[in-house]
Amino acid sequence: MHPMLNTAVKAARRAATIINRASNDLDSLTVRAKQDNDFVSEVDHAAEQAIIDTLLTAYPQHAILAEESGQAGDSEFQWIIDPLDGTTNFLHGFPQYAISIALLVRGQFDQAVVYDPTRNELFTASKGAGAFLNDRRIRVSKRAKLAEALIGTGFPYRDFTHLDAYTGMFRDLVQKTSGLRRPGSAAIDLAWVAAGRTDGFFEIGLNPWDIAAGCLLIKEAGGLVSDFTGEDGYLKSGHIVAGSPKVFAQLLQTIQPHVTPALRG
Repeated sequence: MHPMLNTAVKAARRAATIINRASNDLDSLTVRAKQDNDFVSEVDHAAEQAIIDTLLTAYPQHAILAEESGQAGDSEFQWIIDPLDGTTNFLHGFPQYAISIALLVRGQFDQAVVYDPTRNELFTASKGAGAFLNDRRIRVSKRAKLAEALIGTGFPYRDFTHLDAYTGMFRDLVQKTSGLRRPGSAAIDLAWVAAGRTDGFFEIGLNPWDIAAGCLLIKEAGGLVSDFTGEDGYLKSGHIVAGSPKVFAQLLQTIQPHVTPALRG
């Protein structure tokens, strides 16, 4: 395993210890709303701090972009961190949440970790070296037809600006696929595309820390990722389509009639 990936795995496991301990006593957590339908708990902060401390102890010169503490440092090596993707699920005791850690080198995906603490599933990838689940190589699914595909998504929950566009996409895909799923953690959703558990994924308005690690997992598992125009602006816009190559193309084609000018940027 690449040494930087190894450090990221260590960081994810430290965060998981904090999250698992807190999950046994959810009632005593201090929770506040960042904005409507967007919650942060002391666990998010503690887990994020554990990750940052682990990474910066090993690589003190590296830069950080983290969900709760924002941006720090200036380096061609940047760690992008979501300490608890799926906080709302976590706070309900709904066991679908993950830690997401990615390393960008000069703006390019280099290392990725998505760790699901409730299933003890560790998804990892290094650029050019493939994607793995608990040390077993994973590949995107071989399904070729959208009609047979299971597609992951995320409903708008905080910003409803594009709700009409989203419901148009939803309406078409409900009829043209084998099913849509919304488990509630984009990091896991993307990891599951990489592992072939779902055949594709789309969502509007995600943050870099939600998707950075998952995107590298999918690419290293033989899948494709783009924004709604088929280009690679998804980390900036947060509008993302991903999947196995054949399903990806049909998924993009199905949602494109609903893509408004505002979603093209």
